[in-house]
Amino acid sequence: MKCICEGIDLSDAVLKVVKACSSKTTVPVLECIKLNAKNDSLILSATDGEISIIKNIKAEVYEEGEICVPGKYFADFIKKLEGVQITLSSENKKMDIFYADSQTNMQILSADDFPKIDTEIRENSFKLKTSDLKEFIRSTVFCCATDDSRPILKGCQFLINGEDICVTALDGFRLATVSGKVISATGNLDIICPSRTLTEIEKMIPDGDGETEIFVQRGMILVEAGNTILTSRLYGGDFIKKENIIPKGFITAVTVEKDLLKASIERAAILVRGDKNSLIIFDVSGDKIEISSASEIGNVQEPVKAVTEGKDVRIAMNSKFIIDAVNALTEEKITLSFNNHVQPFICQNENAKDKLYLILPVRTSSNQ
Repeated sequence: MKCICEGIDLSDAVLKVVKACSSKTTVPVLECIKLNAKNDSLILSATDGEISIIKNIKAEVYEEGEICVPGKYFADFIKKLEGVQITLSSENKKMDIFYADSQTNMQILSADDFPKIDTEIRENSFKLKTSDLKEFIRSTVFCCATDDSRPILKGCQFLINGEDICVTALDGFRLATVSGKVISATGNLDIICPSRTLTEIEKMIPDGDGETEIFVQRGMILVEAGNTILTSRLYGGDFIKKENIIPKGFITAVTVEKDLLKASIERAAILVRGDKNSLIIFDVSGDKIEISSASEIGNVQEPVKAVTEGKDVRIAMNSKFIIDAVNALTEEKITLSFNNHVQPFICQNENAKDKLYLILPVRTSSNQ
């Protein structure tokens, strides 16, 4: 293999595909990026068995061929060469990298052992505004579980019924659900996509007013943006039904200015950020929410003006969970709805109800 390409193009491509390289594997080729010089292109591919990314860039190809290079090392090296033209040339088990007046070489592996990446995934699909897809991902993915005890909770459920779409994530302590519209769909769909895949999709698709189509087939999805293709396995199994978790009604509702609430929570969270639950307490009564926290370092107690309806309530919660939920809401005023100190409560925009965040409270000795 021998080809010449621009450093900025190669760096951009490598930094995209390296996200799919495996970091924990006993199969060395899964730690690699495959380089395939063909016609007038250099095609870069990486996969860890769950997610795969393919990127195509222009190149002057003098000798066609394909090799596998160590992904992380190659990426770190190439991103330092964005301003120069790069020549890649391989022979036997070595690849030479020529740039400016310098030369470097790296050990390579045979591309014969690299897994085949299936890009024939076209059976079903749905199309959304790109801005909506980005918002769905940003608004839910942080609520996915991060441990392997229940793998299905490491993904977001995309439920499509006609032109309606609902995206849901939960980790056992909190839930996020966002609803909206699709532009089109080949039929009703219910898929669970890994959060890591969604994060990469959100980074990959461009900002703007465009549209993005997601293809689904045989437990796989495919998304294409420009010269980049991402495929990923989907999680199998039945997702938890959110209707069984979200309370049907509430006895207390509080409407408050988002920025005032957020600032007070963040101050209260500072003194407990080293604690296991980063515990803060909401004491709702009259025309205010009193926010407090206490630790060995000190304590905070702040009233925030609010419009309240219903009974007084005192409830403890993880400060990170409520901060994440408040940050994801977009209106100037938000509404918090409670039942008591042990049942889950929800956060929503005051008017638009397309987003809902549910948080499980923390039991403490002072609010039994």
